[in-house]
Amino acid sequence: MIDQRHNAPRRYFVDAQGHRVLVGLSLEETAEFEVLDLAPTETVQIAAEAGFGKGTGAVDDVRWLELYSKHEAAWRAWIARSRAERPQDLAFVNYA
Repeated sequence: MIDQRHNAPRRYFVDAQGHRVLVGLSLEETAEFEVLDLAPTETVQIAAEAGFGKGTGAVDDVRWLELYSKHEAAWRAWIARSRAERPQDLAFVNYA
């Protein structure tokens, strides 16, 4: 399996309360995802400060994948809706 941690597309939006969140995730889930996405040495300190606890590597990987999958599904749905709402490109219309 390809490790998508550091190549994963991240798409942020501002929620109704003005917080920057990943599409498809809550503010708390976004914060948790960002903590889990950091390098292991950074994760322990920041996770403790954020109140998520240290966790274990395997559990962290599973949770990261759950959050990433939720974000990715919401992102793909958003892209599909955006494309459906886009007007058709008329650049190839032949007026001859």
